[in-house]
Amino acid sequence: MSGLRALPSVDRLLADCGALIAAHGRAPVTKALRAELAAIRAARPDPLPDDAAILTGIEARLAAQAQSKLRPVLNLTGTVLHTNLGRALLAEAAVAAATIAMRAPAALEFDLDSGGRGERDSHLRGLLCELTGAEDATVVNNNAAAVLIVLNTLARGREAVVSRGELIEIGGAFRMPAIMEQAGCKLREVGTTNRTHPRDYREAIGPETGLLMKVHTSNYRIEGFTKEVSAPELAALAHAAGLPMVNDLGSGTLVDLRRWGLAPEPTVAEAVAEGADVVTFSGDKLLGGPQAGFIVGRRAIIAAINRNPLKRALRLDKIRIAATEATLRLYRDPDRLAARLPTLRLLSRPQAEIRAQAERLAPRVAEALGCAATVIDCASQIGSGALPTETIPSAGLALTPRPEALAERLRGLATPIIGRIHDGALILDLRCLPDDAALLDALA
Repeated sequence: MSGLRALPSVDRLLADCGALIAAHGRAPVTKALRAELAAIRAARPDPLPDDAAILTGIEARLAAQAQSKLRPVLNLTGTVLHTNLGRALLAEAAVAAATIAMRAPAALEFDLDSGGRGERDSHLRGLLCELTGAEDATVVNNNAAAVLIVLNTLARGREAVVSRGELIEIGGAFRMPAIMEQAGCKLREVGTTNRTHPRDYREAIGPETGLLMKVHTSNYRIEGFTKEVSAPELAALAHAAGLPMVNDLGSGTLVDLRRWGLAPEPTVAEAVAEGADVVTFSGDKLLGGPQAGFIVGRRAIIAAINRNPLKRALRLDKIRIAATEATLRLYRDPDRLAARLPTLRLLSRPQAEIRAQAERLAPRVAEALGCAATVIDCASQIGSGALPTETIPSAGLALTPRPEALAERLRGLATPIIGRIHDGALILDLRCLPDDAALLDALA
């Protein structure tokens, strides 16, 4: 114990912490000093660290505390829209618009023409109607919220009729039946897992029916002996019975992806043209914008949704509205969309370009990590439930040996590098690597 008494006092150490206090504040520095001294007393090292070593430890503590928990990473998993890594990267135009909105008051709900109260959806309504062909549009926090408020508005206390094969589960074990339950409507399943016919819907329609719903199975595919009722067929069935038809596209895209060599995915405009009264879709998936849930469709229904008290609880803030508006504006110029929208640019990168990048980086990565780095062809996926059975030819590096240890080491970097382990190697798919320097700087 006599040795521990030789440790300096907090006041003595504070006298040498001027720079740390200027950077972090006196209270955090004092707290870090006490924590560091307590750790030394518990460890009872011999010899005791001197003042300089203690101050170094305090500086490390403060630096760790100051670091954001939401850290940028390099996504080399091969999944472009990785839910756990934040999904879509925003276009520079969206980043700039969000920055402007953060730095100054904005006319969020203020009508500059009349000087009276405005409506926050007005910033997005015109663009959404223009790009989808819908009569009206509104927006909420995400697509699950969009489905929730639509069901609550149109079918609260009544039945929502859905094919059993479309009762999806999305990320985090959130299931469509659970969303329906929270919306206050009753699930009425029709058909079987693999086959649903028009007569199944007709037989289910009754006095308690609130709507017919189609859910795009964007995160899985049922193949083989299958049958589904198309969106136009379902819309006709609903309208013949005087009911609304809701089409939840989930991921949702505003453009035909075949233009960039990708597999086709139903567009929102197609869903509107096929007769859906309401279409819901996401903002941060294939659309390439911030997290949002879009609701487009018939004017009377959108007006009813906007009167729902849930709308206020689920609305967007000015920052995401600004970024979303800037993203939607990019779609007015489809010829330059891939150059301006990171999601589409990453999805459409040629494999030859990615492989050339891998060949340049392989020797430098091997040297930096002291491991083998082999150039390989691999397959990327879109992610976030979009086109689950489709892959995109890509290239990357296979790191060996001890892939688990390498993965842990790369996660511990100042800018963590996230890959995937496959067939005894740590795979770094380079599709989402912006440039060589990003990887080399992270390793340095």
